[in-house]
Amino acid sequence: MIRCNKIALLLAAAALPFSPAAVARPANAPKPASAPAPVEAPAPAPKGPPRLLVAIAVDQFSADLFAQNRQTFTGGLARLERGMVFPAGYQSHAATETCPGHSTILTGNRPAHTGIIANNWIDLSAARDNKVIYCAEDETRTAANSKDYVASVGHLMVPTLGERMKQANPASRNIAVSGKDRAALMMGGHVIDQVYWWKGNAFTTLEGRSLGPTAVAENAAVAKVLAAGAPAFDLPAWCVAKDRAITAGTATVGTGRFPLAKDDATGFRVSPRLDRATLDLATKLVDEQKLGQGSAPDMLAVSLSATDYIGHGTGTQGAEMCIQVHQLDLALGDFFAGLDKRGIDYAVVLTADHGGFDMPERQDEQAMPQVTRVDAALQPDAIGKAVAEKLGLDPKGLIRSDGPAGDIWLRRDLTAEQKARVTEEARAMFAAHPQVAAVFTAAEIAATPMPSGSPETWSLIQRARASYYAPRSGDLLVLLKRGVVPIAKPGPGYVATHGSPWDYDRRVPILFWRKGMTPFEQPGPVETVDIAPTLAGLIALKAPEGAFDGRCLDLDAGPGDTCGANR
Repeated sequence: MIRCNKIALLLAAAALPFSPAAVARPANAPKPASAPAPVEAPAPAPKGPPRLLVAIAVDQFSADLFAQNRQTFTGGLARLERGMVFPAGYQSHAATETCPGHSTILTGNRPAHTGIIANNWIDLSAARDNKVIYCAEDETRTAANSKDYVASVGHLMVPTLGERMKQANPASRNIAVSGKDRAALMMGGHVIDQVYWWKGNAFTTLEGRSLGPTAVAENAAVAKVLAAGAPAFDLPAWCVAKDRAITAGTATVGTGRFPLAKDDATGFRVSPRLDRATLDLATKLVDEQKLGQGSAPDMLAVSLSATDYIGHGTGTQGAEMCIQVHQLDLALGDFFAGLDKRGIDYAVVLTADHGGFDMPERQDEQAMPQVTRVDAALQPDAIGKAVAEKLGLDPKGLIRSDGPAGDIWLRRDLTAEQKARVTEEARAMFAAHPQVAAVFTAAEIAATPMPSGSPETWSLIQRARASYYAPRSGDLLVLLKRGVVPIAKPGPGYVATHGSPWDYDRRVPILFWRKGMTPFEQPGPVETVDIAPTLAGLIALKAPEGAFDGRCLDLDAGPGDTCGANR
């Protein structure tokens, strides 16, 4: 059985008081643009396991973005810095997208075991014309709107920590909220008491469920904001150097302030307001569900999506992202202060589903000429046409993919001999392109042992193996070289992205906090799959041997073994 006893004692008993000197801020650190929320919960430290676990995922919050903004934190992120800080953890797999990343955080398993290999994959056996399968849909059902889908967690193959808590004690509550359905569902799991995500212009939930009174109230509050509009955000002093216009294709970004026009739901979503609303809803659900006040510990999973929407739309290094990170810090501070006022004994972990990479046009100005956009010649239709012409085959649907890189599927009507020839020719054509780092066949990936040890040392095929699940993965996997952004033609709303096997997309912060915790920072490359077993140990939750790919983290800065049998 897996159990993590000493870590629970460490975090609960808080053997040493917090020392401001341990995390002293530089004397020349910039002042906040507005009054910060309180960053320290009142003493004394609680005893025993926490009553509420709060798991927060900040979509596209890379380790680089965390590091470059640390000296500006005054709110919730400043509080988390006073806990156990792993500044450069890993989403260790190659498929650094939202759905796979979220599937690792509270399952303790890599995508190879969660089954969530990407945001989308192609299932040529699907009983519908559209063979692209979204990770959080039930493709066997038809939505009322033919352009929509039925949201579902059915593709997730392992339980989440919240589900394990409910299995151990049905009195535990399992709640998830997010700006995205795939984030809420992958963190919440199959057995969930309440789950909400942003859709269109309001929060919604699973088909067949009614919105609870709290969600109705939050939607009404958001509707008032949308009806009235809202002014732009102030630009913090430390963001001024990033405030310059950059053109990428048909988009010009870099100087945005997020003013909200009336009835602009898209503008609301792609702004700090979405995270604030998500945290407001989470706080209201704490009250509605009486989280942290029952006979068993509860789980609250919160995924904040605005950083990702802003990163895609404006890149990671402009005024927009600088404002977003500042507002995120303040909103988290208010959220934690609200939990403090309610007298709840809670423990927090914050991480990200993946990192991110800035747009090449801005990086060109920073003398980084090796950063470029993908060549349109790598699109699957283009490669498929060339392969079909060489082999005398019908090019229609011969090679399919969700983009110019990642998993590649071959048409199913090919004979074994044809498939072997198409595989060989397609692989050679992809590999010959100067923007391609590696091309692996499914057989090569499947034959690779599941990686272990430090993820920073994993080879590309080991990173690919951690994302590989045979029934869903492609016949080939194409990985672009470092610095190649897989967006050939940028435009409004989409200038930068993630999804590569490189560390700028893999490295994410992992921060643990509980009132009275001994501050400690460890630069070692831990993984997001270590979060679930660590939280399980914190509440003394037993799980079957082999339930997790990750391990319980030793968060004690001093001598001793904090994880016991979980090693």
